[in-house]
Amino acid sequence: MPRIDIPRKSIYRLSIYQRCLQRLKENRVDTVSSEALAKAAGVKPTQLRKDLAYFGQFGTRGLGYNVEALSTTIGEVLGHNRLQPVILVGVGNLGSALLRYGGFRKEGFEVVAAFDLAPKARASDSGIQILGMEQLTPFIRMHHVKMAILTVPASAAQSVANTIVEAGIQAVLNFSPTVLDVPDNVVVNSVDLAVELENLSYFIR
Repeated sequence: MPRIDIPRKSIYRLSIYQRCLQRLKENRVDTVSSEALAKAAGVKPTQLRKDLAYFGQFGTRGLGYNVEALSTTIGEVLGHNRLQPVILVGVGNLGSALLRYGGFRKEGFEVVAAFDLAPKARASDSGIQILGMEQLTPFIRMHHVKMAILTVPASAAQSVANTIVEAGIQAVLNFSPTVLDVPDNVVVNSVDLAVELENLSYFIR
């Protein structure tokens, strides 16, 4: 399927719709209404229909969406029809925990290697090889990796980002507590756990 230029928030919601559709498939549900799917995803039905309209017409009036067909289409859009190779840079406490997470492969992503300044000191029971930083650029280029997870200290994040972008990385999931300066053609999703907790704390006063 050709790449369609759609809003970034709509892409994010596609992933949420896909999770909902997967649960429906697990429960052997064949069809779902836009109202039910929207409720499960936490959005309004009009927003759901608008997001899906970027990719064509789906569903039958009075019957709803075919769960299998819609899930397949969204999977193709998101690239889930093949395992997407991902690297992880920074094998500290958080990086090690992410290497042990088994959910990436289920969703179509394979962490193919991790990199650290002291690879021999970073034992991993995940089965994923941990390599030195000097091997980072050659590995990305040799294996044509386009996605990276960044779990390095804030002081090193921009330097590492520069290196991986120059090597060919096009998308970064950034856990380092800093804003990365990258070219316009590179997408960065940042996750600052402390900020997220701080935001939640407002609602429990």
